[in-house]
Amino acid sequence: MKSNRRKFIKQVGMGSLGAVAATALPWDVNADTLVKSSYEISLAQFSLASGYFSGKDNILDFPARAKNEFGISIVEYVAMFFGDKIDSSDFIKELKKRAEDVGVRNHLIMVDGENIADLDKTKRAHAVESHYKWVDAAKVLNCSSIRVNLGSLEQEGTAEEVADAALEGYSKLLEYGAKNDLNIIVENHVGHSCNGKWLADIMKKVNNKYAGVLPDFGNFCTKRTKPATMDIAGYMNTKCLEEYDKYKGVEELMPYAKGVSAKTHKFDAQGNDMDVDFVRMFDIIRKSKFNGIIGVEYEGGIMQMAGQSGFVSNEEGIIATKKLIERMG
Repeated sequence: MKSNRRKFIKQVGMGSLGAVAATALPWDVNADTLVKSSYEISLAQFSLASGYFSGKDNILDFPARAKNEFGISIVEYVAMFFGDKIDSSDFIKELKKRAEDVGVRNHLIMVDGENIADLDKTKRAHAVESHYKWVDAAKVLNCSSIRVNLGSLEQEGTAEEVADAALEGYSKLLEYGAKNDLNIIVENHVGHSCNGKWLADIMKKVNNKYAGVLPDFGNFCTKRTKPATMDIAGYMNTKCLEEYDKYKGVEELMPYAKGVSAKTHKFDAQGNDMDVDFVRMFDIIRKSKFNGIIGVEYEGGIMQMAGQSGFVSNEEGIIATKKLIERMG
């Protein structure tokens, strides 16, 4: 467990850390009651993160769980949950077969690793190459994209310096993505990428058909308190000190979106998210003419694992988020 926690701290950007408490869900969360949305809906594997960090869940079962438990036929994988299995071609082939057997489409892999926007040219080049294996795996799985970060928790440099490094590293990785006909998309996840304008400017400058973004409703915190402890609980219990306007950020990013991450943490008695105005967000999405995939990403379970109380289970949170997206659709 300790090694998993260290890996979590190293790989996950602070931008993915969410809000606070929650209440029990008073409405029906039976998957059988869900209606069809006008948007295609995917399930982000991070919604079940607590199960993977605890060792309870097996990644090979993820496609079947998405389909059978939640009625979701598109999935988004998380690289850190693969562990050393990423180096096994047999494992990747088996995962592909498991998805095909239940009629599930593999959409993307969320990759958190070395910093392709590192100011050090040698480290940046190594970081770019470290992503190649994920492009290769995504291609075998018939994914359309991998999701990467431009920055890290320990990122140094001004916005301009990091932008220059990001453009160089990202462009190199895009070359490899183009060779494999695979999108390399960036999430507003950590550091300067949590500033919508900064990330949109990167997209304008790369001007590559394989480039794009994955706007995340919950990842616009540009400055946080320092964690009290260097583990999951410490990072999940940090507080956001400065936040970029999430609605402005999503609006700035939607012209480059190749997916959307509808992140949730807690819900009110009517099933609305208590941190994000989904009506307002989906109005922005509709006005952008986006017609792609909206991802369910519920973070309550991992926050509960970090010692916070009151959150509903992973399963309840996933179904509640799916119902909320469907209402917006």
